[in-house]
Amino acid sequence: MEIDIQSLETYNDLAREGSQSAADALSELTGSETHVEVTGVSIQSPSDLRSAFGDGEFGGVRVSLSDPLAGETVLAFDERARNAITNQLVDGDDPDRAESAVVEVGNIVVNGFVSGWADHLETKVETSPPTYVEGTGVDVLPDGTVADEETVLVFRSRVHLVDADVAFRILLLPNVDALEGLLERGTDGGVSVEKLRVFTEMTERGAARAAENIGTMTGLAADVEVNRLTFTPITDIPHQVGDDRRVGAVVTYAGTPSGYLAVLFDPPSARTSVEALGPVAFDDDGEWGPTQREALEELCNVIVSGFLDGWANVLETSIRHSPPEFVDDMGSSIVSPMVADVARTESHAFLLDSTIETADAEAIRCQLFALPRPGELEAALGDLLVERAERTRADPDEVF
Repeated sequence: MEIDIQSLETYNDLAREGSQSAADALSELTGSETHVEVTGVSIQSPSDLRSAFGDGEFGGVRVSLSDPLAGETVLAFDERARNAITNQLVDGDDPDRAESAVVEVGNIVVNGFVSGWADHLETKVETSPPTYVEGTGVDVLPDGTVADEETVLVFRSRVHLVDADVAFRILLLPNVDALEGLLERGTDGGVSVEKLRVFTEMTERGAARAAENIGTMTGLAADVEVNRLTFTPITDIPHQVGDDRRVGAVVTYAGTPSGYLAVLFDPPSARTSVEALGPVAFDDDGEWGPTQREALEELCNVIVSGFLDGWANVLETSIRHSPPEFVDDMGSSIVSPMVADVARTESHAFLLDSTIETADAEAIRCQLFALPRPGELEAALGDLLVERAERTRADPDEVF
C-alpha cells in the first residue's frame, strides 16, 4: 500500500481537529479547561503498546466506526483521570453512576472526535453505541490488537485536563482496507506502509545494537523496551519529549537521511552510567564537570554509532555523525533547536523514539529521539532494495 505523505499530513491534522472538538465537548460538559497536548500516527509493535499502557488501571469506552473510516476508537482514562471526570459529574463513590458518567462522556467525546473526519470526507460515519471497558493496561484495547507481533498503525491523541492536572488518550485503530482507501496514492510514488514497518524494525535493531554497546561499556545488561515511529506535527515534538530534566548528548547526522539524534538519560541514570564506565567520580554536589561530561559524551558516541549503523546497513548507505555535544536541561528545551531547524521547511516529521532500560540493581533508562528530515527519509525508503530486506523479519515478497 503506497500512501501520500501529504494525505498523511491531512489526516493527522484531522485527528488533531477531532481531538480538539472532543476536548471542547468535554470542557462544555464538565466545566474543566482542556487542551490537546500531542497527536500523531504511530507504527508500534504490540510490545510497544503494552509498554506504553503499562500495568495501570484504565476505564473508558470503545466505539466501532463504519466505512469509510472503518475501525475502532478507544477513549482511555487512567484511574486518576477517570476519578477526576466522574467526581465532577456524579458521586464517584457510586460505581454504577460513575460507569454511566464515563459512557456519557465517551459518547460525546468520541462523536466530537469523529465529526471532523466525517466533514472532511463529506460523508456520514456511523458509530456504534459506546461500550464501557475497564482493565489493566492494554486490556482496554480491542480484542486482537496485541494478539501477535504484527505492527499496528494507530492515530493517537492525548488531551490534558488543566483543572485536574490529568490527561486521557484517544486512539483510532483503523482497518487496513479502510486506511488504504483513505490514504492510497496509486502507482506514481509515495511511501509504503510496509516499508515504514521495515524501517521501524531496523530502527529497533539499531537500538538493540546501542543497548549492546551500553552493556559492553558499563557492564549493565540493557534491552530495548519501546521502539516507536510517529508521524506528527513538528510543534508537538517537544511535548512528546516532555519537560523532565534530561542529561545526555545531541548529534547531527548526514547522509541519506540526515537529521538529529538526541540520547537522553534521566539524571540518576546518567550518573550511574558514567560511574559504571570506570574511575569517574562525582563530587558530593553531583555537578557535571569536564571529566564527567567527556565520559558521558564517549558513552553517547558509541550509542549513536550503534543506532545509526543499524540504519546504514539496511539502507546500504553511509551515515556520518558529529561529535556528541553534552546537554543538561528539560527534554523539551533540548529538542527545541532541532525542531526549529526542521520546521523551516516542514510542518510534520517522523519522530523515532526508542527506550533502552536495564534490569540490574543499578537500573538505567535512556531514550533515543531521532528526527530525520522527512523528504530525505522518504527518498531513502523509496530506495530500499529487495535484497536488503532479509535483514528484517519482513517477507520481501510482501513488502516490495
